[in-house]
Formats: sequence, structure tokens, C-alpha cells
Amino acid sequence: MNDPTPGSAPLRAPLRVFLTGASSGIGEALARHYAAQGAHVGLVARRGDQLARLCASLPGGEEAHIALVASVNDAESMRAVAQLYMARFGLPDIVIANAGISTGSLTDESSDLEVFETVLDTNVLGMVRTFMPFARAMRRRGSGKLVGISSVAGVRGLPGAGAYSASKAAVSRYLESLRIEMRGSGLQVIDIRPGYIATPMTAVNPYAMPFILQPDEAARRFAIAIARGSSQATIPWQMNIVAKAMTLLPNWVFDRLLAGARRKPRGLPL
Repeated sequence: MNDPTPGSAPLRAPLRVFLTGASSGIGEALARHYAAQGAHVGLVARRGDQLARLCASLPGGEEAHIALVASVNDAESMRAVAQLYMARFGLPDIVIANAGISTGSLTDESSDLEVFETVLDTNVLGMVRTFMPFARAMRRRGSGKLVGISSVAGVRGLPGAGAYSASKAAVSRYLESLRIEMRGSGLQVIDIRPGYIATPMTAVNPYAMPFILQPDEAARRFAIAIARGSSQATIPWQMNIVAKAMTLLPNWVFDRLLAGARRKPRGLPL
């Protein structure tokens, strides 16, 4: 290793980022953001062809990053790709559990039971499966960040979106528990609560989406919150006001306001 010249700042190793749900939407935007900063990004998703194209298009290409085909629904595949990433780049500095799915769901439709199971398994247990291969080693090292993407949709239950709202509420409580467990270890746990982001997931929404952000701008703001080590960040900030107002509404007011709201379509691809 070359010593820095006298009086110069010490050389900094590239940031190491492990990211799920990387093949499209906010995951792709986060991958591009961190790659542009010189990070070594582990791109995890189920769609290998899209991952390969994304990996090749990033600064540094396949020499600087690695495409890892896996499903967050499969613990063994997540352990395997975690080992592949660490064998190549070492223990990550940042692990971002971004993979998630959203679709309409109704309890009085028996066919939606599978939807509830899949959404909850992917969005909640998928996050656990993402963190678990790294958490102990990162705590022993005494540094790093475990980042979970929850949602403002988890603040209160939204009609027609019981599975999604429940999953995101569970994610925030899980991250809160994990944050306290890691207190004093040097390992930070960060809950990012997005509002609306212009992605394929929101393109089908049949209702107004205030303060909607483009993915690249959302990724930039996410990265700022992650760098700061914010325990919880609602992005954009305007949605934090909306979220706080929602929690203050009495149930009878909230119920009346939301009863006639338009709902996310059911039967979307999971």
C-alpha cells in the first residue's frame, strides 16, 4: 500500500454496500448513487438479466461491483450471496434491505390469503434474512449500518392495503427493536420511511400522490440520512408532517376520511 504524501489526508477505502431489490426502482437508483461515489455495490435481486445489465452500466462495471441473484424469501440463498460478496469485497459498511412488494389486498377475499403471506414474508422476514448473515460480524467489528426501507404507509392502516400497511408497520417496529439491541455496539440501525416515489410500484396507484419524488432524488436523500446515521428519516420531509397528523387523528375522524378513498388495485404481480 502506498503511504499518503506528507500533509495529505489519509486514503479512504471504497465504501462497501450490500443492497437488495437492486434491479429496478429505488434499488437501482441507490445502486447508481453509491456506485457514482466509488462504492463497491453488491446488487441483489431475483432478475439476473436486469442485474447483469445494471452492474455492467455502473462506474467500474463488473470489476467494482457484483451481481448476486437471490430471493429474500430464501434464507439459504441470502446466506450464499452474502458470502460471495464478503469473499470479494469484505464485510459491508452498509447493508440496505430495500426489497419489497406492494399490491392491494382484502380480508374478505379468500384468494388474497396468499397475497398477505407473500407480502409479509417478503417485506418483513425478507429484511431479517438480509441482515442476519452480517449482523454478528458487523457488531463484532463495532461499525456499520443496517438500513431498512419501511414506509409512511405503515404509520396507520390504509384501506385495501392491509398486507402492505401491516408489513411496513412491522418493519418499523422490528428496526426499532434491533436499534436498541445494537445500542453501544457501534453498529447503527436506520429506518427510512419513504412517501411516494415514482417507481413501477406506484405507477398503478389510482389516486393522488403528494410530494412524489423521482428515484434519483429519493436515493440522494436516502443516502444523506444514512450518512448522518439518522435512527429514522421520513422522506420527503413534508410526508413527516402528514404522518404525524395521521397519528393525531382520532379513529372516528381517520375512519371517516379514509372510508371513501381510492384503493390500490388487487391482483398485481408479486
